[in-house]
Amino acid sequence: MNNNSINAVFAAKEKVNIGYIVAGYPNVDFTKAFLSQLDRTAIDILEIGIPYSDPLADGKLISQASFAASQAGVTTDTVFDLLSSVKGQVHKPLVFLVYYNLIFAYGIDAFLEKCVAVGIRGLIIPDLPYEEAQELVEKLRAHHIAFIPLVSVTSQGRIAPIVSLGEGFVYAIGSLGVTGSKQVDLPRLKEFITQVRAQTSLPVSLGFGIKTHADVEQMRQYADGVIVGTSIVALTSSGDLDQTITQINTLFK
Repeated sequence: MNNNSINAVFAAKEKVNIGYIVAGYPNVDFTKAFLSQLDRTAIDILEIGIPYSDPLADGKLISQASFAASQAGVTTDTVFDLLSSVKGQVHKPLVFLVYYNLIFAYGIDAFLEKCVAVGIRGLIIPDLPYEEAQELVEKLRAHHIAFIPLVSVTSQGRIAPIVSLGEGFVYAIGSLGVTGSKQVDLPRLKEFITQVRAQTSLPVSLGFGIKTHADVEQMRQYADGVIVGTSIVALTSSGDLDQTITQINTLFK
């Protein structure tokens, strides 16, 4: 089995753990060390956020981390360089959570070629509506990179066309706000996941508002994967690698 494939992870595990970090936060050396030790964590798939000045989907904590990394000089090229430096040490799928403006500014073809070179398996692009995604999705398919679609509880009527473009898994947003905000009530959440499953055969992973081990346990009842972002970014802020890994493993246990 190719452990580096998103599809292989979902095929092998009934419930998948997806984590999120901001590249270069609290510093580049920490991110490199974390990636090189990813096998020690309970994370099955890692989302890497490329620092951006206007991260509209992100709550306060992740926005602050992204801003701090940007202020410290972390650019898209910095992120590609650090991923290149640990490529042989990472055996789990890596995906970017990246805003379209960054891809466009870098140059779409150049960005995708770099993604292939460093082993990125998928892209999550919060600010790219599906009506404008077709051209990029075709390029992603040509490069064997999954376009991971985002759907939310407010996506009624748009779920089918959004997920039709997807590969890898569907990122289901279980809150009405930005990252770290409160989940909607459970009956609504359950109905939402049922609606998504009716429109796609892709695994459904639930994110936004999943902060504690209890949240993880509860959301595993509804989704194929759980996504934890804000809490993990908060843990990385210590800069203590061993402590961060221990706490992440407790979160997902």
